[in-house]
Amino acid sequence: LIITPLILMTAGQLLHNNASGTRFVHSAALDADGRYNIKWGFDESTITFEVEVETRGYIGFGLSPTGAMSSSDIVIGGVLSGSPYLLDYYTDSNRKVHKDALQSYQLLYGRENDTHTVLAFSRNLQTCDDNDKVITGSTVRVIWAFHAEDVGVSGPVYHGMNRGRKSLRLLNPGTSSSIPAGTAFFDLQNEEVPVPHKDTTYWCQIFKFPELKKKHHIIRIEPMIQKGHENLVHHILLYQCDSNLNKSEIDRGHECYHPNMPDSFFTCETVLFAWAIGGEGFTYPPHVGMSIGTSIDPVYVQMEIHFDNPSLQRGIVDSSGLRLYYSPSLRRYDAGVIETGVWVSLYHMLPPGMQDYITEGHCTQECLQESLDSEMPSGIHVFAVLLHAHLAGRAIRARHFRQQVELQPLASDDQFDFNFQEFQPLSQERIILPGDSLITECRYNTKGRMNMTWGGLSTRDEMCLSYLLYYPRVNLARCESLPEITGQLKFIGVKEIQEPVTTWPFVIKSPKKYSNLLFTEAMDKYKWTRKRGKAFNDIVRKLPINVRCSKIGQDEWSIQGVIISPPELKSEQTSAAVVACRNVSEIQCGRSLAPLLTACLLLILQTCLHL
Repeated sequence: LIITPLILMTAGQLLHNNASGTRFVHSAALDADGRYNIKWGFDESTITFEVEVETRGYIGFGLSPTGAMSSSDIVIGGVLSGSPYLLDYYTDSNRKVHKDALQSYQLLYGRENDTHTVLAFSRNLQTCDDNDKVITGSTVRVIWAFHAEDVGVSGPVYHGMNRGRKSLRLLNPGTSSSIPAGTAFFDLQNEEVPVPHKDTTYWCQIFKFPELKKKHHIIRIEPMIQKGHENLVHHILLYQCDSNLNKSEIDRGHECYHPNMPDSFFTCETVLFAWAIGGEGFTYPPHVGMSIGTSIDPVYVQMEIHFDNPSLQRGIVDSSGLRLYYSPSLRRYDAGVIETGVWVSLYHMLPPGMQDYITEGHCTQECLQESLDSEMPSGIHVFAVLLHAHLAGRAIRARHFRQQVELQPLASDDQFDFNFQEFQPLSQERIILPGDSLITECRYNTKGRMNMTWGGLSTRDEMCLSYLLYYPRVNLARCESLPEITGQLKFIGVKEIQEPVTTWPFVIKSPKKYSNLLFTEAMDKYKWTRKRGKAFNDIVRKLPINVRCSKIGQDEWSIQGVIISPPELKSEQTSAAVVACRNVSEIQCGRSLAPLLTACLLLILQTCLHL
C-alpha cells in the first residue's frame, strides 16, 4: 500500500477525534442518486469535510478548475482492515495522477459499515502549494469518484462511471431553507407550456398575487423546476406589473419580446426576484421581507422563464415555476431589487478569439446621487447579490467605489459557472450611499468563436449583470450603462451611417467596404486578431457611456439617457492569498538562509581576530 504512517490512525485516535466533533453546518448531495454526500464547515483559515459514500473501497474528492479531471487537486482515502487512510494527489494537464510531495490534507477520522465509508479531513484554505487549489468565496467545481476496492500498491484503480462534478460555493453556500413549519405559500407556475423547437425562448405569463386584507412579507422564494428540465430552464425572472393592466390578459402565457405580445406585458418592468440555473431557493434574512398586501406593493406580476434548447428538441411541455412563502409576522424592512451592470443591447459586443475580454457596466454616482438623495439619503443596505452572465463568462465582480476610492467588492466570483447561478448572501451587509458608484465587471473567453458575440437574450449572446437585494425599498429599479456605439464603429473604420435610421440594426453608408451592411455585419466582416481585440477592449472601456437610471414602473430619473465619461479606475491590487504566500515564502527563505548567514558571520569574526 502507498500509505505513510503519518496518515494512519488507530481506533483510539478515531474515537477521540469523533468525540471532539467538528460542526458541519453545510451539506450537499454530489450525485443525483444520493450515493455520495458531503458535509463541511470552515473558519477564517481552515475547511473541514466529512464525506459519506456508498462503497467499502476508496473515496476520491477533488477541486477542479473546470470540472474535468485535468489540473485538479485531489484527495483519496478509505478504510482498510479497520484503519482509515488518506493521501493528497494532483493531476497534470494530461489527467495523469501524481502523489503530492506536500501532503496538505489532514485525516481526522474514518469508519465503514457493510455498505458505506465515512471519512473526515481538513486542510488550510490557502496551502501555498502550487498543486493545491486555493479555496475562496468563488464558485468551486467539486469532482468526486469512488471504487469498490481500496488503494493498492500500484495506486488507485480507475473509478469507471462512479464519478461526477458539482459546483458549490464552499465559503458562501447560500441561505438556509429552514422556515417556520406551516408557513403559507402560493405558486406561480406554467401549465404545460409547449416549448418551441428553437435555441432560445422567453416565455411570459401574468399572475395576480393573493388578495390579502393586511400587509404580509414574503420570506422565501424557491424554484419548482419540472423533473428532467433542469438544463432546459435557464432562468426565471419575476417582474412587477402596472396595477391597472387589462384583467383579461391575466393567466395568459405568451412568448416574451414578441411583436404580438399583449400590451399589458409591456407594463412589467421592475425586477422583484431573479433565479438562474443551478441555484437553490432564497430565504430572506430575519429582519427583511418582500412586502405584499399594501397599496404600493405588487398586485400583478409577470413570470419570465428562459428556455434554453440548443439541441432543438421537439414535443417538450413544461410546467416549471416559483413557490413563494409568506407570513403575517412582519419584518422590520421591505426588500427591493436593483439591476446593475451593462444595459442589454447589441452595443455590448465581444470580439472573437479572445482569451480574456473585460466588460464594465456602470451604476454611476450621478444615478445613485439623484435617486438616493430623493428617496433615502442615509443609504440602502445590500444583503445579497446575484451575478449573471452567459456561456462566455469566466469571472464577475460587483465593485464598489466611494469618493473615488475602491472598497471591497460587494460580490465576486473568479470561477464563474454558467450552470450555477444564485443569490450570494453577503457576510456583512453593505451600505450604498448617495454619490457612491458601482461597476459590474465581467471577464469573458471567446477563443472558440469565429464571429462577434452580442449582448442579447440567448445563452449564445452575452449579459453582464448584478442583481442587488437590499433594504429599505426605494424607487430605483435599474442602474446601468452602455458604451457609446460611435467609438466602437470608428475602431473598425466606419465613417458614416445611413440616416435617418429606419432599421435595426442600422445600416452603414461608408466606407465602401461596409456600404449597405448592417453595423453587426460590418463588425463581423472586420478581420479580428487577438492584438486588435485587446486594443478594441482598451478603447471601449474608456468610451463615454449612456446612463440608464430607471424608477419602478416605466418612469425614469432625470439622469437617464445622459452621456458621461466613465470614472478613472485604479490598478488591480494583489490578492490577500498571494501576499500571504509571499510572506510564508519569505519566512521559509529566511530560515533557510539563517545557517549560511551565521557561518559567514563566524568566518568574518575569525578573520578579524587573526588580524
